[in-house]
Amino acid sequence: MAEELGVDTTTVQGWESGRRPLTAIPTAQLLSLRRHLLRTGADPALLVLLDDAMEADSVIGYALEARHAHEDFRDHPLAGWVFTRSVTHMLTWAINGAAPAALPPPSAPVPRRRGPTPAAPVLSTDERHRFFGHLRRFAEIADAAGEEGALLRRQALYLCSYDSASDTRAWLAEMQSRRTTHLAHAVWAPAWSDARSLATSLTRHGDVEMLHAFIERGMSSDAGETANLNYWAHWLGLDRLPRPDDSFMAGPSFHSWDPGALLRSLVDRLDPALGCVDLNVHSVWALVASRPGLLAADHRGDLQSRVSLLLDGDRVSSRARRELDSLHYGLRLSRP
Repeated sequence: MAEELGVDTTTVQGWESGRRPLTAIPTAQLLSLRRHLLRTGADPALLVLLDDAMEADSVIGYALEARHAHEDFRDHPLAGWVFTRSVTHMLTWAINGAAPAALPPPSAPVPRRRGPTPAAPVLSTDERHRFFGHLRRFAEIADAAGEEGALLRRQALYLCSYDSASDTRAWLAEMQSRRTTHLAHAVWAPAWSDARSLATSLTRHGDVEMLHAFIERGMSSDAGETANLNYWAHWLGLDRLPRPDDSFMAGPSFHSWDPGALLRSLVDRLDPALGCVDLNVHSVWALVASRPGLLAADHRGDLQSRVSLLLDGDRVSSRARRELDSLHYGLRLSRP
């Protein structure tokens, strides 16, 4: 491979072992490498994930540095770039070994090398401890900075919810108690996205009360419903514009993303095994309420199947059940 790419064998070994991250090579060389990999048969679906992987690598590398010269939160990789699900899943891959949803399956069996090799880019126990310790520290620094540190605080808190340490739930609750902003506003506010992210994070630890409270109050206005749909579109990669902060959520919906594509993406989120299923149900209901004609596009019956599955079970709240009944009725009416 080194000969094919025109580099030294130690360079390839450095890439594979993590000693020499791709982010350390010049941009022109990286672009040339990507073109060369494509010409020599690399999976295009993997190549398009390189940017997301390098974003994740920059966060991990920053967190694992032995000592930062200063603790200016504005320099943190999480402070000025709203991450998507794909980047976040790259990060959590290194934390818990769960491969990102966007990662294509290998086209052929992956050969095993001589000697022990990791099956995934998982951090060691010590590295995970340092990683989460770093995120907690910077979440608290950002919290003290107020609105200017809102994005770093929100994204760091969300990643910390993947920490399996025994005190994670208590720490998240403490961070929650520092923000008691009333969410039932007619206009969007930065505290809205913070509350949404924290509510979804807590479901990972079995706490759904804050999520239900957020659905009740945070989406009680048109501004909240619009922000939620804009959030989803960016998170799922349908809004492909880079965002430096969360204020884009207050903009008008459907200007930078396709409602039909969002509905198709949200259908997979109607899964009773997900802790946030009530939020997902409400999001589909709100999207369809804003664009009723979307139901006619359920030609294959994917949405109908998911709605029926949830209605037949007992994993959703009474509010979500009412919204599912509404979707079920709308789907029946939309059939020719």
